[in-house]
Amino acid sequence: MADAPDLDLVLFGATGFTGALTAEYLAAHAPAGLRWALAGRNLDKLAAVRDRLGPDAGRLELIRADVTDPASLADLARRTKVVITTVGPYLTYGEPLVAACAEAGTDYVDLTGEPEFVDRMYVAHHATAQRTGARIVHACGFDSIPHDLGALHTVQELAAAGPVTVRGVVRAGGTFSGGTFHSALNQFARARQMREASVARRRVEPRPEGRSSRAVGGKPHRDPVLGFWLVPLPTIDPFVVARSGAALASYGPEFRYSHYAGTKTLRYAAGGAVGAGALALASQVRPLRHLLLSRVPQGEGPDERRREKAWFTVDLVGEGDGRTVHTRVSGGDPGYGETAKMLAESALCLAFDDNPPTSGSVTTAQAMGANLITRLRAVGMRFETVD
Repeated sequence: MADAPDLDLVLFGATGFTGALTAEYLAAHAPAGLRWALAGRNLDKLAAVRDRLGPDAGRLELIRADVTDPASLADLARRTKVVITTVGPYLTYGEPLVAACAEAGTDYVDLTGEPEFVDRMYVAHHATAQRTGARIVHACGFDSIPHDLGALHTVQELAAAGPVTVRGVVRAGGTFSGGTFHSALNQFARARQMREASVARRRVEPRPEGRSSRAVGGKPHRDPVLGFWLVPLPTIDPFVVARSGAALASYGPEFRYSHYAGTKTLRYAAGGAVGAGALALASQVRPLRHLLLSRVPQGEGPDERRREKAWFTVDLVGEGDGRTVHTRVSGGDPGYGETAKMLAESALCLAFDDNPPTSGSVTTAQAMGANLITRLRAVGMRFETVD
């Protein structure tokens, strides 16, 4: 048998902007006795991050690991219970670590919002992770925890016996990271590859027996419950929510989820739709795409003052058995502070909580569910029933 892990958690990619925030969060909120380490390809830069974490982090181990060195990733995965990775874009850099964790039976969390990457990892590594007991949990940041756990909370509040529909409406004030922008623009440019990856996943992914769960597209309209103008939002979130609905019988015999951005006026809704369309069009022109990417560098973000003013809300409206429930998930800076919090708490939840038995490529609702909601509430995120 392999030696037992000597670490509870390893953070891979701590020298990036969001990675450093995650390290700071762990240093400030980690439970007593947590055995954790920082990993990356440059030990000097890792040491600089460690020095900023305060005197209590002085003995924090630094581990050299590189996505171009599979042996280093295999060694890392064997040493720990859980790996956090902030090294993206994940489609470019992510697979070697997923493969190492799946093979070692080590739990894995990331903050990807890249559907193609998630689908390709399912096809390539889900079966191995099921065999070894690894839980591969993608999208543990603003993509897609507020939406995935928000839908779970809504379904539990509704407690319907028949078909259930949920619509999620996100609003936010803040600046998203350069890494998020790069991932989004590259996804727009890879529409064909995204479809191919989705089809490949559907060929091998089993469907729930006697039940159905799907993400459904919507049209721009004014929501009668919330009063916002809604614009369909083409992100990874609805796919994640639908997979939770397929995995968990509590979502009912027929579950449908739709996903929107919400604005107070029709003018802003129309402007958002035009802006998203223009960005998608620009992504198809290689010189223009490269110009946009060069203007928004990765690994950088806004200062603390701007982050403190940022906020997000996700309103969810669930309908079933003739009843309607309105719930809300809300918090602070979505692109940085809250993402670091969600990512770190997901890893701690996997490492220490009594979660439902599961393995393979799974969602946050499926792998952690109520335990993660409890953790996030305890550190300031709100999950509430509005009326």
